[in-house]
Amino acid sequence: MAALCCRFHPRIKKHNPKNVKIFPYVSCSMQPTQTNIKVIINGAAKEIGRAAVVAITKARGMEVAGAVDSNLVGEDIGKICDMEDALEIPVMNDLTLVLGSISQSKAQAVVLDFTDPSTVYENVKQATAFGMKSVVYVPRIKMDTVSALSAFCERASMGCLVAPTLSIGSILLQQAAISASFHYNNVEIVESRSNAGGQDFPSQDAIQIANNITNLGHVYNREDISADIKARGEVVGEDGVRVHSLILPGLPSSTSVYFSRPGEVYTIKHDIMDVQCLMPGLILAIRKVVRLKSLVYGLEKLL
Repeated sequence: MAALCCRFHPRIKKHNPKNVKIFPYVSCSMQPTQTNIKVIINGAAKEIGRAAVVAITKARGMEVAGAVDSNLVGEDIGKICDMEDALEIPVMNDLTLVLGSISQSKAQAVVLDFTDPSTVYENVKQATAFGMKSVVYVPRIKMDTVSALSAFCERASMGCLVAPTLSIGSILLQQAAISASFHYNNVEIVESRSNAGGQDFPSQDAIQIANNITNLGHVYNREDISADIKARGEVVGEDGVRVHSLILPGLPSSTSVYFSRPGEVYTIKHDIMDVQCLMPGLILAIRKVVRLKSLVYGLEKLL
């Protein structure tokens, strides 16, 4: 789609003995207009899917173009999200049908995958077949799946972001932990959740922090690295990083990293109140993934 662009150019004044009135001239050209990124949300009826619909609707340069879920099929996604006006986008349970319909517009499109580890690989393959990039935020996704997706995206020269977390605060905590790890020889991670909610523990966030500060040249907690007392928490990796997981109703989702040495304790903490904290990271992921030509693991690599 093109827009008519016109510019006014004043004439250069020259000697005009007869005082003839000189008018500016107008030049016009056809320039393409920038179209919005069309976003398809797979898992739209979930809490994070509904939050994503609202956030994308408010964001500049993008729009909700499709909603896929096995629940609430046929209902308008705007009404499901308690928006003031309907979006006239019904929830559908056929991803291929939605992708095929959106692909006809020839616009840039991104598929958000909030589904299940068992379906991610096929979902990304389908999106790629229609020339669309993917942002995957699926807890408990296996690294074998990530490796297979990376090889597939490399062959297809198609961008994909697999994000263990979309929380920018969580990423900043991880970066601070890496910086601190060079200065302390004792570290333990304590995380809390209000309910297990089908999650594995230690959580993906805690495991990623432990992995990030592992293999940096020294072993932590040397005095009890070999202790097999279960109350001491689980050792993640080979460098002695211990993780403790608290599951108690009423606790916020929180991650704390404690570094210490004699006479000093350095604590980094990040609390998540609700799913809204993931939306700035999600919007950033959508804007960045359209430029990728391969798989990137971790939103922090795009900050």
